Amino acid sequence: MRKFIIIAGPTAVGKSRVAVELAKKLNTEVVSADSIQIYKGLDIGSAKITPEEMQGIKHHMLSIVEPTDSYSVKEYQKAAFKIIDELNMQHKIPIICGGTGFYINSLIYELNLDEDSKSDEIRSKLCDLYEKEGIEPIRAELEKCDPVSFDRIHQNDAKRNIRALEYFKCKGLPFSESLKSSRKLNLNSNFKYYALIRDREVLYRNIEKRIDLMIEDGLIDEVKTLYNRGLNEHDQSMQGIGYKEIFKYLKDEWEYDYAISKLKQFSRNYAKRQITWYRNDENAELIDADKFKNNDSIVDYIIGEIKDDGFLQ
Repeated sequence: MRKFIIIAGPTAVGKSRVAVELAKKLNTEVVSADSIQIYKGLDIGSAKITPEEMQGIKHHMLSIVEPTDSYSVKEYQKAAFKIIDELNMQHKIPIICGGTGFYINSLIYELNLDEDSKSDEIRSKLCDLYEKEGIEPIRAELEKCDPVSFDRIHQNDAKRNIRALEYFKCKGLPFSESLKSSRKLNLNSNFKYYALIRDREVLYRNIEKRIDLMIEDGLIDEVKTLYNRGLNEHDQSMQGIGYKEIFKYLKDEWEYDYAISKLKQFSRNYAKRQITWYRNDENAELIDADKFKNNDSIVDYIIGEIKDDGFLQ
């Protein structure tokens, strides 16, 4: 049975630093669970951990895909399981760190990842519709065929709205039905799942400070480089918050100040949805980081818990 520890949480909560400290104490490695950080060249906008921040801890599943390519949850699951199994063979318990809920769920639950729910032709038509008429007609159709997904998916999340409608057109079933198996545990996964949270106002301040630093560090130039390579907001890699908004600025659709304000707003909204995701998962233990004096004390708490459970044996 494969064994791993999950450190999850909303954007800007500080999970990468905790994962590094935990990996140092357990003499192990980190496996990223972030659907944007897998792409090469998407460094600043995805808040990808830097070599200095890694502190010598090896990280997997970062910068492994060209930004022009698509990458599925099924591909992530297969690659991550391979790394986990290899580390377990070395008597190491890897740390899974990231905020992409579907990536994490693919490791701990039995999900329906059938490829027959995808169609390049259907997706292309939906993307063309979105480009010509916006999200409204897609949302209207989704509301009719899958009201649960319509309510669950934010109207600004074009990627997931299109995906949900694509699923229905391929399978003839609501996308929300495919998630009903998401609480059936994968019996071959032995895991400890921790989700860091903070006071919402503290988290929102952290998010805004992070975005200000991204701008200082060259986010505009990073997105401009991708734009000049021919990428656009319909590419899977460009669906991440931070890229879509800057694209609109570069295309003169939004003023600079408006683009940055929307980037901050969407980031706060995303963090709120992430927190809801973890709260709704009975297998995730929420850790209020504000109640600990530093990252070391959070790590010590986690190690104490897994020792008491006999997880390290």
